[in-house]
Amino acid sequence: MARTEGDSWDLASSVGATATSVAASRALASRGPDPLIDDPYAATLVEAVGLPHFVRMANGEFDDSHDPLFGRDQMREHIAVRTRFFDDFFATSFAAGVRQAVILASGLDARAYRLAWPDGTVVFEIDQPDVIEFKTRVLADAGAAPGADHRTVGIDLRGDWPSALRDAGFDPSAPTAWIAEGLLIYLPPEAQDRLLDNITALSAPGSALATEHMDAKALTGDWAKELSARGRRYGSDIDLNELFYSGPRNSAGDHLHAAGWQVNVLPNSKAYAANGFERPNDELSAMVGDSGYLTATYE
Repeated sequence: MARTEGDSWDLASSVGATATSVAASRALASRGPDPLIDDPYAATLVEAVGLPHFVRMANGEFDDSHDPLFGRDQMREHIAVRTRFFDDFFATSFAAGVRQAVILASGLDARAYRLAWPDGTVVFEIDQPDVIEFKTRVLADAGAAPGADHRTVGIDLRGDWPSALRDAGFDPSAPTAWIAEGLLIYLPPEAQDRLLDNITALSAPGSALATEHMDAKALTGDWAKELSARGRRYGSDIDLNELFYSGPRNSAGDHLHAAGWQVNVLPNSKAYAANGFERPNDELSAMVGDSGYLTATYE
């Protein structure tokens, strides 16, 4: 179903299903005698959502296609690169003394539960109310406990989430580590800019932000259509062409730089190489150039 203004979702539909897909990939990469990452909660969450294709993926029960993007090893390596980047971002922020973290559009992200948070850290998670309620309940039923002062904020990021965040105890005078993983392309261009402006307004000196770096000109409807068609051949029924807001938009890096952030981009080729992997080389990867990951600091 195509996106509409003010639309909502659960973890089995629309944008929510993409969060389940990512969690299934994390579960897959956490399996086996030599796992690439360690997310002990991903499989439990995916099984609770109950979408058969992603349950099979989480359990490693699917045929290896040897596709440059959808093969078993390729999927494990991609999610390992992505997960390690955001995990390492938090670790770097902790080492710099930051003790306030915000996970935007947290979905089935279990970092509040699985990372070794320093004493005194407050972790805020923001997502749709039904998504927050589901994840909190499933993990509590599984006996999982957050490793920090964990505060959930159930609100749509297209609404007045800054007020809701402050109401939950967020301190705008303290440095904050923000992550926006797998989020920006699901926001309309003006909502993306508004989100980044709100982050800037809430960020004290010493704050940092991590997100994906995307070539805004390359992320066209054609790319989303081709990626979705490829995914359908291997069992996914997610239509990214209906979920992405493609078309003209500002580069997140340019927008943040203009707002006073120092921006660093890690291209995919270097991100893969840093983890000992080879970046996928096919026509879909070529369509988006050497996109990658962005880190910004606010001084």
